[in-house]
Amino acid sequence: MYWLILLISSVLEAVWAIALSESDGFSRPVPTIVFAVAVTLSMIGLGYAMKGIPTSVAYTVWVGVGAALTVTASMLTGSEEPSPLKLVFLAGIIACVIGLKFAPAGKPAAEQAAPETSGQDPARASTPSSDAGA
Repeated sequence: MYWLILLISSVLEAVWAIALSESDGFSRPVPTIVFAVAVTLSMIGLGYAMKGIPTSVAYTVWVGVGAALTVTASMLTGSEEPSPLKLVFLAGIIACVIGLKFAPAGKPAAEQAAPETSGQDPARASTPSSDAGA
């Protein structure tokens, strides 16, 4: 569910980026309203997705998919000229997003650095037992 929300949020990122451009400095009401609604929903979705997806992955996917969709929309509407090189780089962004989805999450750095305490009091885990010499 988190990934679905993240992808919807990424689409909304592209919507707000295009609406921002079309708002002409917030002087056109309809694109300005579309921008405000899309940016709000996009941020809410990103925040929700970060509950279940690591921040680094969620943000990277959000930006990557949003950017790829924005460029694609610009090429489809004729406001940006498509080229084979741009298409290769867009495919690279999408491939990286897919890779992040399927890459193993691993442990957070704090967990990797923490010593194994086997149920011991963490304050005593790194010191020798006080009754060892008695």
